[in-house]
Amino acid sequence: MSKQIQDAYIVAATRTPIGKSHKGYFRNTRPDDLLATVLRSALRQAPGLDPAAIEDLICGCAIPEAQQGLNVARIGAVLAGLPKSVGGITVNRFCASGLSAVQIAADRIRVGEAEVMIAAGVESMSMVPMMGNTPSLSPAIFADTDNVDDYGIAYGMGLTAEKVAQQWQVSREAQDAFALQSNQRATAAIAAGEFKDEMTPVEVTARGANLKTGEPVLTTRTVDIDEGPRPDTSLAGLAKLRTVFAARGSVTAGNSSQTSDGAGALILASEAAVKRFGLTPLARFVSFAARGVPPQIMGVGPIEAIPAALKAAGLKQDDLGWIELNEAFAAQSLAVMNTLHLDPARVNPMGGAIALGHPLGATGAIRSATVVHALRRHNLKYGMVTMCVGMGQGAAGIFERV
Repeated sequence: MSKQIQDAYIVAATRTPIGKSHKGYFRNTRPDDLLATVLRSALRQAPGLDPAAIEDLICGCAIPEAQQGLNVARIGAVLAGLPKSVGGITVNRFCASGLSAVQIAADRIRVGEAEVMIAAGVESMSMVPMMGNTPSLSPAIFADTDNVDDYGIAYGMGLTAEKVAQQWQVSREAQDAFALQSNQRATAAIAAGEFKDEMTPVEVTARGANLKTGEPVLTTRTVDIDEGPRPDTSLAGLAKLRTVFAARGSVTAGNSSQTSDGAGALILASEAAVKRFGLTPLARFVSFAARGVPPQIMGVGPIEAIPAALKAAGLKQDDLGWIELNEAFAAQSLAVMNTLHLDPARVNPMGGAIALGHPLGATGAIRSATVVHALRRHNLKYGMVTMCVGMGQGAAGIFERV
């Protein structure tokens, strides 16, 4: 006997600041500690919730090994002090891992298998490199190409952006202008305090030494803003940057996303759980879609995923008041926007990954928190999180303010 589909509501949504990888805020902060921090913060946002009612934790992570391996979801739950009855599973859809975590958690509730779930995402690109420590790919996957970089893995990501720029005729000038806008919007949003509702400040401890006494010195500071945005960005400065992936190309470090560290978490609940624990719904999870595209042009994945998510939701594109389109590269972002005729004013109004950073598997959860709070702050009805995915995928999730 089939069960009736029920609604899944977001009752808490938060994230850490996003730090630059390797030399940034969180270069010495373990990703499982970042995850535990946002889990505890999310619980504080739902004060009436009995933690024992949480049935599972789904956490996205794109490179789940080393400091973020061994099922980081379960480790984060233990570190956060969640009841031992709360399970944990780590999922990987590369850049859409965090969004897929939200989708899986919501679907468990929607089909009646759970009442309260946590969805999260975490990534430390400081501690775990893009391809992991010992990548070993099947040679068979490259059997139909002479150039392994065509498949959008690690260094080849940039080459897929070059291919998109060529095929969709996105000029270097357009990419640089888009990158400038991303930094300007992010800088303005930070100055206006637009991210405060979604942000969990993180205490960071640095270890040093007193050179005179030889004694260790610990200094602690609180991080509460994103590290990536560059207020001094200019078109002239961007134009001086050399291309990174192709000698005669157009993709540079300035018009690509930054490698980053960060985490995000959302608590989802059924209508019954909302009433039982006196929770305040922030948004309803509406729909999700993932679609595949040729790996050589992985950046255009949202072109396929967005219409599918809209169809599943029974909505039109004009119904979306806020769109978080992950800026893996300016080239692919513009290709998606131009092809689908997305309203530039509704896409990344507070900047995107070119300015704010892209901690891979955490990004979907982080940007979901952004959408949930932005819809309420600006009194908008529907919002979307969407991104391209390495190896040729696109994903999109739609949320409704309640």
